Amino acid sequence: MKRLRDNELIFGRLLNVQEPHLIERYNKALTAFGLKKTRLKSFEIDRTGYSPQIADELGDELYLDPNKVNRRFIILTPAQVSLPVVHTAFSNTSQLMHEFLTRNSRAINALTIKDVIYGEIEDSVSEVEDIEDLLSINQVEFKVLSGEDVLGKAAELRSLVDRLTDDPEAWHDDAMLNRMVELAKVTGDIRENSLVPDKVVFRHNAYWTTHFGGLYVFVDEEVTTVICDPAAPGFRRSRPWQVSYLSILDAARVFAFLASTRRIELPRASWIEQSGYLEHRAEMVVRSLLHKAEPKRDLNDIDRVWLQTWMHKNASMINADGRFPFINAAKRELAQTGQLDPSELTPQQRFLVVRAKPDHPDAWLTNRLICEFVPEDFVSRYVFNKQGFYGEYGSYLEPWREHVVETLKTTYLKDKAGFRERLYGLAG
Repeated sequence: MKRLRDNELIFGRLLNVQEPHLIERYNKALTAFGLKKTRLKSFEIDRTGYSPQIADELGDELYLDPNKVNRRFIILTPAQVSLPVVHTAFSNTSQLMHEFLTRNSRAINALTIKDVIYGEIEDSVSEVEDIEDLLSINQVEFKVLSGEDVLGKAAELRSLVDRLTDDPEAWHDDAMLNRMVELAKVTGDIRENSLVPDKVVFRHNAYWTTHFGGLYVFVDEEVTTVICDPAAPGFRRSRPWQVSYLSILDAARVFAFLASTRRIELPRASWIEQSGYLEHRAEMVVRSLLHKAEPKRDLNDIDRVWLQTWMHKNASMINADGRFPFINAAKRELAQTGQLDPSELTPQQRFLVVRAKPDHPDAWLTNRLICEFVPEDFVSRYVFNKQGFYGEYGSYLEPWREHVVETLKTTYLKDKAGFRERLYGLAG
């Protein structure tokens, strides 16, 4: 993984923590979780406060996610809102943290001047044993604490202020007034500075989770759809009157679901020709075939002339595979008629020529699911399913690892936002 780290393909854009007072605050959160203090003089954190360096030090990459539910968080600074989330069991953890940080920005800005904020994203289960446990999570609540108990002191001061306002005799209580002065030294003027986050409950909508080998949950008005390996415990047993279960091994049914719920853009020239989508797919197919045929070849020095020569020499293998000829035929059909009829394609071919509808709320999750059926496109897999990409990267031979990294550097990393907008229609 060192090459990935060196090229910011893993644990990139994290926030460096090296100020002694911030490390001290982080340690207060760790000890509150029952963990050992860090001895590191600097480390990096993501949006949730997760640090790969501290995970290495503790020998526990799940130190903020011990049961893969009720995710813990540590907030040292409001700046964490702009960071990625690099380790999570649920794909929507990043969104939930972003909502919490933005909806409570005033309180978080004030609190983190003096204190560390930590706690759990608490849901209705403490352990996931089957699919029903996941489906029972309809909302989550942020349980918020602080290292110096600034939150508790602010709540106490608020109570005393209310008493002072409501009870005229309270002004004669010197002990209470002195306590208010002591509390205000810690909290400041709570009439001006909101210190208590007031938006802590959020909906738990569509997501992907690592549980049971990877499971997708899509939520529509009348039905919830679960897509996973049918060997997952609870498959087709949990609430069949409310939940539709699809095997991730059944490409035809998965595609039909995405199309019927209008989560995908069907193959139309209007978006395909200007995006370069099929050209990208074709290139990924050829690269994968070349790697399969010559796994130890250094691919970084090849150019288009060499590649064309190789393709001519290996035309029978390429034609037998069928994907590259199909993409070329699809491009000709789109140029002539402006569209393709998915019913005339095999299930695997359908996923080669579609993408998530960019304006759908589930666009990122849908693109992640599409990647499951186009494994040769490691660029799209990196963009939408980094966990899956990292798992596969570990099994690559060294020449292929180097080639994959170089390809990502010259395509996606060169202009992430531009690449996502051009290929997938996703702005921002």
